[in-house]
Amino acid sequence: MSSSLTNSEHGNILVVDDTPANLQLLIGLLSYKGYTVRPIPSGKLALQGIHLDYPDLILLDIQMPDMDGYEVCKHLKADPRTQDIPVIFISALDDIFDKIKAFEVGGIDYITKPFHAEEVFSRVKTHITLYRLQKQLQKKTVDQEVEIQAQHLILEQMIESLKSANQELKERLEQLKKAQLQLVKSEKMASIGQLVSGVAHEINNPVGFISGNLDYAAEYIQDLMDLLQLYQERFEYNSPTIQKKIEEIELDYLREDLPELIESMKEGANRIAEISKSMRTFSRADTIAKTPFNIHDGIDSTLLILKNRLKADEKRPEIKVVKNYGNLPEINCYPGQLNQVFMNILANAIDTLEESNAGKTFAEIKAAPNQISITTEIENEIQLAIIKIRDNGKGISEEVKQKIFEHLFTTKEVGKGTGLGLSISRQIVEEKHGGKITCTSELGTGTEFTISLPNN
Repeated sequence: MSSSLTNSEHGNILVVDDTPANLQLLIGLLSYKGYTVRPIPSGKLALQGIHLDYPDLILLDIQMPDMDGYEVCKHLKADPRTQDIPVIFISALDDIFDKIKAFEVGGIDYITKPFHAEEVFSRVKTHITLYRLQKQLQKKTVDQEVEIQAQHLILEQMIESLKSANQELKERLEQLKKAQLQLVKSEKMASIGQLVSGVAHEINNPVGFISGNLDYAAEYIQDLMDLLQLYQERFEYNSPTIQKKIEEIELDYLREDLPELIESMKEGANRIAEISKSMRTFSRADTIAKTPFNIHDGIDSTLLILKNRLKADEKRPEIKVVKNYGNLPEINCYPGQLNQVFMNILANAIDTLEESNAGKTFAEIKAAPNQISITTEIENEIQLAIIKIRDNGKGISEEVKQKIFEHLFTTKEVGKGTGLGLSISRQIVEEKHGGKITCTSELGTGTEFTISLPNN
């Protein structure tokens, strides 16, 4: 593909990052997709070099020496020549990243390291398209020869920098491969959370409108009913036309049923509001620090997301969920990550039950129904919150149980499991929260996962 074709069909991207390995990775990923990539290793060089050729998009690292990404973005947005160029921030997962500040200084999105190729492609393509539409496909005016010379100069500088960082790149390559695999699962959960949060937000407005108007409708209907009652008491209905209409509409039944109908509609609106609330709970975004969270709300919101998989179908009755909730206090934790753990374990339980149903008739399953029990309690002496999730499926062997939390281990068919869910769950519980997750199981009786979480 020629350079001009690349520029016209894809876009010109400025990558600002002081880590040579990250620059090299982004160059490879984006060049593979046909983008023109201009790498710059510092914020000061970015501000100096951006006027050589204004890009369609800037990928800007936050943690850089001398001048961090926030300050670079402020300078870009203060300059009329560069203020409309979209800026996507880059931040490592373990960095302290102030998302609010990123948007306040003018950023339009962010990507976390280690990079997930499809996420990078999707976000880059979206914002370049939006930018080009905003600018009405205006072409750059900087001379192409100057652009090529600047790119060559920058690339030569980067080649020298990459030589000195070659050993570090080799050491981090294996870590990057593992992190990318883990990111597949975590980003999938983040996407679900964003989708659910958006749906819940969209539901709130019409439900509030319906619920609020139903109260007025009930009052208006009652007023009309009272007025109708007065007419019946004070006037005789001798008109055949009126009598016929009363019979046609079944007036007595209508007066009795209409208030009940309105009440039923109010209950439906309240139920939708509760569903929306649960969806927002499930999709709750984590902050840098732990926050108090009601564990039961997290479990209930997860069950709501999985409700469609729990319902009866033509092959089996409903999977029964038995809740034995104890008196748990709010736990200091990362709610979004714990919801991911609940999702992984409960989804696995449903998978296990469906596998155990293989070869059974509907009647056989109904006689020994599928069940998931959830028990919570607090160990007062050491202030541990205990969550137990048990299914009555076919159970797992001792050999499988020993490997169940290993990275990439799965017993599911190809295409149905990544082997990441329980591995990530263990990391969230034990490494992020200082807790413990264990599995007990016997063939033919079911499997139980126990999660212990300290309240600190």
